Amino acid sequence: MNGERTLSDYQREAMTTAIYKRQTAQGFLYTVLGLAGEAGELANKAKKIMRDNKIDKEALVLELGDVLWYVAAIADELRVNLNYVANKNLEKLENRAKRDKIKGSGDNR
Repeated sequence: MNGERTLSDYQREAMTTAIYKRQTAQGFLYTVLGLAGEAGELANKAKKIMRDNKIDKEALVLELGDVLWYVAAIADELRVNLNYVANKNLEKLENRAKRDKIKGSGDNR
């Protein structure tokens, strides 16, 4: 291995820092709400880019890392690994591209 970690490696290591009650309905809700909060913090930093016309890349990367942590935690709550989630998403996108349905909105297109 060249030192690169997979998404599943990240998920496994990130979950060693989880301090909430895991594998419960409350744990699932905690992680989903945490993701919403961190996505909001990332959006707030993006808003400030519009205001200040200045990108703080490092701050954005740190917020994006917090988003990733909660995505990993949600996957863990669902007992799936992030590699599986990523591959399922790519399959969905490839299928949409094949059917010329990338544009538009809605889950079932």
